[in-house]
Amino acid sequence: MAVEVVYRSSRDPERLFMDKAEADRYDKMLELAEALAAALEKAVPSLGEEQREEVGIFMARNREVFAKAFKGPVDLSELNYEKL
Repeated sequence: MAVEVVYRSSRDPERLFMDKAEADRYDKMLELAEALAAALEKAVPSLGEEQREEVGIFMARNREVFAKAFKGPVDLSELNYEKL
């Protein structure tokens, strides 16, 4: 019988990964998404909870592109529009 090692996301227990580093990156992305959603809640109180979460995840998944954009003009065609 073969043994397979899998890693579970601590923030999304149903999500499994074959690589610990990938699981850690995913958890960090979700942590950033939560922080962004909390900031959006304060900045734009009229946004619903689901929208805040979606925008937070979108921004966290694309943090490198947004970081470049905040430094100066950048082509935003690099954004990843996939849903989780």
